[in-house]
Amino acid sequence: MIWSHRPQFLHLGFFVAAYVLGCGFAQSLAIVPGTGISIWPPGGLFMATLILASRHSWPWWVLGGLLAELFSNFLWFHSPFPAAVLIYAGNALEAVVGAWLVNRACKHPVRLETLQEVLAFVVLAAGIAPVVSATVGSATLAWFGIQSQSFTTAWPLWWIGDATGVLIVAPLALVVLQNWRGKAQLSAAQWMEACVLGLIFLGVAALSLSGFLPFVYITMPPLLWAAVRFEFKGAAVALILLAVITAVFTISGSSEFAGDTESQRHKHFMLQLFLAVSAFSALIVAAISRQHQLAVLTLRQSVEALRDGKRELSQLVDMVPSLLWRLSPEGEPTFFNQRLINFLGLDMADADKPGMSRLAAIIEAAVHPDDAASLREALNHSFVTGERFSKTYRLRRADGVYRWVEGSAEPLRDESGRILQWYGLSHDIDDQLRVEEALRRSERQLQQLIDTVPVQIWCVTPGGEPAYINKTMMDYIGLKLEDFDAQQGLAGAIQTIVHPDDRIPLQRALTHSFSTGEAFELKFRNRRRDGSYRWTEGRADPLRDESGRIIRWYGANVDIHDFVTSQEALRERERSLWELVETLPVMIDCAAPDGEPLYRSRQLREFLGYELEELDGTGKSRLAGTLDAGVHPDDVAGVKERYAHSLSTGEPYARKHRLRRFDGEYRWVDTRAAAMRNAEGAIVQWNVTCLDIDGEVRAQEELRLAQENLARASQAASLAELSASIAHEVNQPLAAVVANSHACQRWLTAEPPNLVRAQKTVERIIRDANAAADVVSRIRALFKQSVETRHATALDSVIAEARDLTAEEAARRRVRMDVDVDSNLPPVALDRVQIQQVLVNLIRNGMEAMDTITSDRVLRIRVRRMGDTAETEISDRGRGVESPDKIFEPFFTTKAHGMGMGLAICRSIVESHGGRLWVEKNQPHGATFVFTLPVEVEAA
Repeated sequence: MIWSHRPQFLHLGFFVAAYVLGCGFAQSLAIVPGTGISIWPPGGLFMATLILASRHSWPWWVLGGLLAELFSNFLWFHSPFPAAVLIYAGNALEAVVGAWLVNRACKHPVRLETLQEVLAFVVLAAGIAPVVSATVGSATLAWFGIQSQSFTTAWPLWWIGDATGVLIVAPLALVVLQNWRGKAQLSAAQWMEACVLGLIFLGVAALSLSGFLPFVYITMPPLLWAAVRFEFKGAAVALILLAVITAVFTISGSSEFAGDTESQRHKHFMLQLFLAVSAFSALIVAAISRQHQLAVLTLRQSVEALRDGKRELSQLVDMVPSLLWRLSPEGEPTFFNQRLINFLGLDMADADKPGMSRLAAIIEAAVHPDDAASLREALNHSFVTGERFSKTYRLRRADGVYRWVEGSAEPLRDESGRILQWYGLSHDIDDQLRVEEALRRSERQLQQLIDTVPVQIWCVTPGGEPAYINKTMMDYIGLKLEDFDAQQGLAGAIQTIVHPDDRIPLQRALTHSFSTGEAFELKFRNRRRDGSYRWTEGRADPLRDESGRIIRWYGANVDIHDFVTSQEALRERERSLWELVETLPVMIDCAAPDGEPLYRSRQLREFLGYELEELDGTGKSRLAGTLDAGVHPDDVAGVKERYAHSLSTGEPYARKHRLRRFDGEYRWVDTRAAAMRNAEGAIVQWNVTCLDIDGEVRAQEELRLAQENLARASQAASLAELSASIAHEVNQPLAAVVANSHACQRWLTAEPPNLVRAQKTVERIIRDANAAADVVSRIRALFKQSVETRHATALDSVIAEARDLTAEEAARRRVRMDVDVDSNLPPVALDRVQIQQVLVNLIRNGMEAMDTITSDRVLRIRVRRMGDTAETEISDRGRGVESPDKIFEPFFTTKAHGMGMGLAICRSIVESHGGRLWVEKNQPHGATFVFTLPVEVEAA
């Protein structure tokens, strides 16, 4: 451990060299005959080194001092070796004791910056520590009889010599090693002063010590000057110079301390005393000067800090985000901070009015009229009673806007309790009040939401005691929270409102969640207020605090009874559908998106005579194996090509071909396949139907010929044509009459009867009946080739009537009608009822065409002028028209129950008005029926 704390050998070498030089200096001042005792600089050097060094490194310095001492004894003193070792032991003990005492008495590191540290150093290091060295050294001299010295004669000279060496050398060492770098560089004036002081000090010291001046202590003024102006550094340098000058003149014999043999002992003592007094005085004055400078610096810093604090306080008062003010004990404003001045847009003096106090003037100018009286009353109460003031009021801002502020004031009292000032603060809380109001409004809305949301919300404590149920749950179960027994807790609530078969599973699931903290989820039957049990899905999650401890369980019950029953019905329908697929007299096949078969119905398996799994392991895919084995060789190429096209494009597949039955007979089949897609439009499955049409194919030609003959026969029957046209056109208004009649019956049988709605329905019945009569009249006139009277009519009014006639049917079919009629359209000469029938027929055809689509059903009606004609377009988004050339022929229909006369009659009516009717295909789907009417036809 001692080795790890060894000093640097360079530093140790410098210490040894300085120690040897100090011994030589002491030997040169030993002018008393018969004694080698003089001023001892090595003692100060040794003690200063130990004071600054780590205590663990002291043995190294003691060893270095021993080597220096023995070498110096060999050069200068020539004492016996044992005596030299004993004398060094005394010197080492002196240095150790002095360093230990100084380190204990002064804070570490020792800097000698205060008078207390200097006095402690003088007393301990220069007063007490040399006692050890003087005692050991004097005893050694007496014991060995060196230079005939006795203990009593040697001890005083030894003690004062060591003390003087400590006072002169130790401060310089401490200052050089610790304080020198801490001082800022001297200015030019200080360097000038130091040079002048050095010259004066050298001159005075040389003159006084050489005997030209009668008193050696005349060197004290420049010495003290150096101590006052340059503190410890100046004192240390001056003391070293004084010691050197004294040594030079004493050794040369020109000093007043040199003389005859009888007086040299006394003068030697005076020399030591002179240097000791000079060193003591210089150190004391330097300490006092340093302490004075520190006090002045501290005072200057305190004043500056006070000034900065005042400035910061002023800035703080002006910048604090609140309105600060001060009132006199009588209530007169004496101070506004800058924020208050900026807020009001005026200072205190700006509000002064003759005959009115400043406070009253400011209240009148800045406080809302509705709050001025109550504010004045609250302030007067505080001024009279001395109680704290607190009030919320509205204060006018510089822009004229009143904002809510919260004002408060406290009195400042003296020791006797008399009020000296009132200090107040007004804080803008306008935004806070708005936020609080919004928060209260939000809380009310949240509570309304919780109470009206169609979900049963509940809350229980960690122990399971019911704590809250919302209004929806109270209405559902017919109970309030207080109706549950607090003693029974959650178990009692379960016993009350849960189906008996579900109570134990529910209790078990809740207990598990409460014990583990896991979320709760379960379906059970809950009793409604009418006594019926309905399926409910309950869920609950825990609310935890910051430490993770559960403080509440919040749950929600959702009525899923209809969903559960619908699922059961769906499963039943799935079973029925499965049975239907298996028993349907159609061969059904389901395939993957790549066409590989996944399922075949029983009819298809029996037709082919093998199971689907038998195709696996044949080296072919299931699709290729089926086609190669079953399709007629003449048809297989076309079937594969068509399958490949459908699989690559996603288009439906439809083809008639011959398929080999299990008995080897090829029979004609009609195979159709359609892709089933997911929500993103990707194909997830192909559904295939295969129908045995062998008998139909053989009779197809005969059937087609029979149908053509029948069509020609039907077209030739004029009476049938007339009947069919009448039935078609009259059917629409009669259907409306029937529907309105049923509605009228409902309004009349209601309790109480709704006579107003019944009256409106009767009016519609009359309107539709008249329309039917007009239709019959117009059809008869049409087939009699008679001429009807036509009037110039605004076409938009006819379209509006047709839209009204079909409005109820459009709402039932969820169809939206968009009508766009040019504003500059001239009147058209037309038969109002006939054109209305054309519009109604085309509108209904468009709505029926969109029954099979799932996207938006929009029927667009557009009327515009095209030259001398008014062109009307009726456009739908249906599947489109497959035979646009045949649909206007009589008895041609694409409807399951249609007669094929509607569009033929529409074309006859339009052409009788001099117009034209045709159909166009929409992109990507749908159809547009267009008819034109001349705008310059004279009324017949």
